[in-house]
Amino acid sequence: MSSAVSTLSATHQSLFFSKKEKKLTFEQIGNEIGRDEVWVAAVFYGQAKPLKKDLEGLSKVLGIPLNTLEETLGEDHYWPERGAVTPMPPTDPVLYRLYEALLVYGYPIKQVIHEKFGDGIMSAISFNAHVEKVEKDGAEYVKLSFLGKFLPYTRW
Repeated sequence: MSSAVSTLSATHQSLFFSKKEKKLTFEQIGNEIGRDEVWVAAVFYGQAKPLKKDLEGLSKVLGIPLNTLEETLGEDHYWPERGAVTPMPPTDPVLYRLYEALLVYGYPIKQVIHEKFGDGIMSAISFNAHVEKVEKDGAEYVKLSFLGKFLPYTRW
């Protein structure tokens, strides 16, 4: 398990353990429970709040008792501590390169968003992300797609 996983709760670690034991991908788990693979990974890392039906699906797919998942991740008492998994700047090479891309292209993207939408932000709440593998010129590329609702700033 990665060092980031070792900092998670015992329940979140058990999700990773069961995933590894059953040789499942996030895509396979997502297909089984009707959720996107990135969202499923976010649940594993404690960054998304699963609903009861999600816990039921995870219990079934991973073989973890439902009451174990409900006790720690149940709807009434579990609230994710979002953004607390990694230090900033991140030290993991993949995360650092994403951070680097944001450092280099963040302001250009921000300006294009403002030109197209006006004064506001892209929501990370009404949001989803997708990862695709793309072949280009005989090499493998990572294609990231973010879809976030535009939220204009309020004038008051």
